Amino acid sequence: MRSEICARCRPLVASARRQILRSTAQQQQQRRNESTTSSNATGESSEVPEKQAGAKRKVVFSGIQPTGVPHLGNYLGALRQWKQLQDDAQHSGDRLLFSVVDLHAITMPQEATALRLQRREMLAALLAVGLDPDKGSTLFFQSSVPQHAELMWILSCTASMGYLGRMTQWKSKLQMHNKQADLDDAAMNKLKLGLFSYPVLQAADILVHRATHVPVGADQRQHLEFARECATNFNHTFKDILIPPETVTTPSARVMSLTHPHNKMSKSSPNHRSRILITARPEEVRARVAGAVTDSRNAVTYEPDARPGVANLLELLAQCGPSASSSSSSSPQALAERYAAAGATLADLKRDVADAVCRELDGVRDRYDDYLHRKGGKWLDEIEEEGAEAARRNAEKTMRLVRYAVGLGPRP
Repeated sequence: MRSEICARCRPLVASARRQILRSTAQQQQQRRNESTTSSNATGESSEVPEKQAGAKRKVVFSGIQPTGVPHLGNYLGALRQWKQLQDDAQHSGDRLLFSVVDLHAITMPQEATALRLQRREMLAALLAVGLDPDKGSTLFFQSSVPQHAELMWILSCTASMGYLGRMTQWKSKLQMHNKQADLDDAAMNKLKLGLFSYPVLQAADILVHRATHVPVGADQRQHLEFARECATNFNHTFKDILIPPETVTTPSARVMSLTHPHNKMSKSSPNHRSRILITARPEEVRARVAGAVTDSRNAVTYEPDARPGVANLLELLAQCGPSASSSSSSSPQALAERYAAAGATLADLKRDVADAVCRELDGVRDRYDDYLHRKGGKWLDEIEEEGAEAARRNAEKTMRLVRYAVGLGPRP
């Protein structure tokens, strides 16, 4: 039963009640501030993505399939750039995430034992070229972060099949299995759903980490455009959560096969002399370069269409030579002019290319062997587990917002 308060005392009671309420609110705000400070001190961050929090630092994501030890084309086209991004991040504070994308690998048939080994080989190779968790690079296996696959399914529910059907790689595979260009059952049965939909997983790889920049080669630009399309479709359907990424194109020219210089250097070639692995011994590098296909004209000129083999060697020298990082004086055309002025032969060019490649890869093999076998292999497992844990935490921040937006989870 409520007690009666006289009219003279009511203002005093109301004033006291307001003071109590203000004091309680201040205490609650202080506890929230202390909780935030404690969370930051233990490495946990806000649930709000960088885009919404207004942070200006870049978040860089890129991935590479576990094909074992990378070759020179992988290194010059991607891995060396990743290392440069890591060096730049020492001053900029950018966040770097590099993944061995093993889920993408199984779009083609894989032998389980070989895949497990190739994942470890690729991770050891990334460390050997200079990527370092202590310098800001997060390294992990894609399959260790289940949020990638979870976001893929959610994005699949807003992605356009028409857009996927126009992807260049899907069309090339379709033509390969369907010579008559009619979509009969026999042709379609040879193609798997994963090959059709893997660009959605590629988009999820990027978007789940709120990546603002993605380094890609020219052949992946269409896939990055699809990732932006996925982000736009999701944000239009639900709310502005996902971040459309920007493209970071590699400045390096494509490295071509040493035996078929019209084709890109690739591990899919049955001829092992067509490529140089980054763990190759110096004598092996020299042998591969010496045996590189050129032509019968024993002079050095830069004519990519008429003399692709010689052009490829000049491209390699431009990328691996002493002044490769600085000026146009190390361009393939300028190098060819200097060789021509000196009356140099193709043997001279091959010798210089081999020397340059050996210098570029110096120490990689020793570091690779060390990392792969350190602590009986357990050290590599520890590096991956640490990176995967950091990647899961980062991805979960996005997924809590996504789940709430689509009705699959509570308010974050």
